Amino acid sequence: MKRFLFLAPIVAFVAVLVAFFAGLGRDPSTLPSVYLGKPLPAFAAPPLRPGDIGLTNEDLDRGEPVLLNAFASWCGPCRYEHPVFLKLRREGVAIHGLNWKDRPEDGQRWLAERGDPYIRLGSDPTGRTGIELGVAGVPETFVIDKRGRVRYRHVGAVTPEVWDQKIGPLMAKLRAES
Repeated sequence: MKRFLFLAPIVAFVAVLVAFFAGLGRDPSTLPSVYLGKPLPAFAAPPLRPGDIGLTNEDLDRGEPVLLNAFASWCGPCRYEHPVFLKLRREGVAIHGLNWKDRPEDGQRWLAERGDPYIRLGSDPTGRTGIELGVAGVPETFVIDKRGRVRYRHVGAVTPEVWDQKIGPLMAKLRAES
């Protein structure tokens, strides 16, 4: 029996190595949404800018696929993805925004300086709305189908490659569905 006791640390070490290497093969930007295939919960985010309407879950059920992008002025990767969203908006992609855990005046200034690609824009300075939607951090982008159901969640910046390889083809497929 004592002969096998020295094997326990070796077996434990091998198990840890297997778990580590299995984790290396996973894509860290793939975090499934609890709402995948389901509508987002009811929410109403107040407007980011005075005089605007704000953003609700009903705005995402438009009869066409839309993107919901959670961003913040303090977010480095958001700066990288922002020109992609400006280009997509010029091409007719419907994009809504949620300014997450950010002071409204900072979000307003950020969009005034960089341009505003969003159809509707909500403010979530406490992060409560984002938590209800399942946002873990920014940037995060949800693809919402014609019926308001979440079809995909992308964690991290939407780069041209991410758009071309993942989100763009899915949006085209969703537009083609009747």
